[in-house]
Amino acid sequence: MQKQGSLSLKGFGMLLRVVAVVTSSIATIISTVLPLAFGYDISKTDLFLLFILLVVGALLVHGVLTHVFNDIVDFKSGTDQESPGMLSGGSRVLQNGVMSFSMLVRIGTVVTLLLLVAAGLFIVFGRVELAILTIVGLWGAISYSLKPFRFAYRPFLGEWLSLFPSMFLLGLAAPWIMLESIPLWAWQNALINALWCMAWVMIHHVPDIKADQNATPMKQTTVVWAAQKFGMKAAPTPALIYLIIVGLLAISVIWDRPIAAIGTLLMLGYGIYLVLKINVDDVKQVTAYEKVLLLLAMGTAIWLGLFPGM
Repeated sequence: MQKQGSLSLKGFGMLLRVVAVVTSSIATIISTVLPLAFGYDISKTDLFLLFILLVVGALLVHGVLTHVFNDIVDFKSGTDQESPGMLSGGSRVLQNGVMSFSMLVRIGTVVTLLLLVAAGLFIVFGRVELAILTIVGLWGAISYSLKPFRFAYRPFLGEWLSLFPSMFLLGLAAPWIMLESIPLWAWQNALINALWCMAWVMIHHVPDIKADQNATPMKQTTVVWAAQKFGMKAAPTPALIYLIIVGLLAISVIWDRPIAAIGTLLMLGYGIYLVLKINVDDVKQVTAYEKVLLLLAMGTAIWLGLFPGM
């Protein structure tokens, strides 16, 4: 029998929330690696090594560090304990006794120091781009949950000042490092993927509204703010707004990249349809729709990567 609160593969699996990381962060990387692999005369070995490095970085930053800090703060505020969410409400490693609070603190400290050392080494060896990526990733994880920022507890700030910079730069990373200048398709892919990620994160917060409102301090996510200001039925509105922005971006590139734009709009249309249908009081339905939105976000990222110039 496994000792309660011990370090285990099960605990890391729960903490990583692999499905969310793969369908968002790793899909974002693939979205700009694919065009480089098939459309540019660059070293495939170097590109593959960079891809692996970016994936490891995404797992450490978005999979481990962001979730560790978020679990620590949300457990202390009480929101995770009250959350009825099936995907939200933290990784559940603390509630289920799979890891201890002190263990999460140690993991967060070790990973933070590891990433700081990595950033320093990148600078020493002249890989400034990788250093900037690491520092922005650290900023996203720290500012989202920890004092004095704790942007996750304030409307709009969590997604725009923490999540967006980290995801957007991750999307630009491969062409930024491998090419002399960043092509237009890379900016477009990175922007659309980051906004898609913000949209499904808004749905991710819907089941936690009451728990977040009862937290100490109150976790006033953008979704909580919308529900307080306009009523519970308005809770999915932030996700809807972000998806509409994605749609406007897709329309803006339709003449240069018609196949990419039309595919994006089709997946986006289904996503908007689901958001409009959401019953905020039905946790099972919200969870099911969130899973589909994750797949649509991943599908969009890969589709954009397959058609950078079409």
